[in-house]
Amino acid sequence: MPALEAGDLVASAELTGPQVETPAEVASYRETQNGPAALFRRRRRILPQPGQRPAPEPEQWTAAEQEPASRSHRGIRFGGQKVLIVDDDIRNVFALTSVLEQHGLSVLYAENGREGIEVLEQHDDVAVVLMDIMMPEMDGYATTTAIRRMPQFAGLPIIALTAKAMKGDREKAIESGASDYVTKPVDPDHLLSVMEQWMRGE
Repeated sequence: MPALEAGDLVASAELTGPQVETPAEVASYRETQNGPAALFRRRRRILPQPGQRPAPEPEQWTAAEQEPASRSHRGIRFGGQKVLIVDDDIRNVFALTSVLEQHGLSVLYAENGREGIEVLEQHDDVAVVLMDIMMPEMDGYATTTAIRRMPQFAGLPIIALTAKAMKGDREKAIESGASDYVTKPVDPDHLLSVMEQWMRGE
């Protein structure tokens, strides 16, 4: 699919419909950050373009790393829907982006929970969120809870991802508002299947 322009990903689009209250976490973030959208644009430019080999992934992503770039997992194709990856490790984003873009998904990226909410506010047409749990400052649980407080995202599929799968983690993720839970190392076939199930309401 054609390469996405950074400007296309962060166009300053106003949310339509009734105004909703911005979570306190975001308001605080806006006061302490200088142009989060501009920072997001700069980071998005370093994501791999189609045909470009992604940077080496960390150990927990070896399942994605070992898959040939040309392989199509389960034949699943999406129709250009937007997926937001919230993860503080750009190498994880590279690994997921390489797989997701092959299946017709447009990838947005945020490196922390507060910025993830900022991106959602700019892109209310995001179809699914892949939420890393282990992040500094505002982890995936807190971010998911904050998103669920926003009425326009009440039905947004949020899939929690974590490499430290401890007993009770799945329940904690669901209680925070996650739709589903996938452990690392991520099996691309399984992740795509879960995404398809939630995005298509199956």
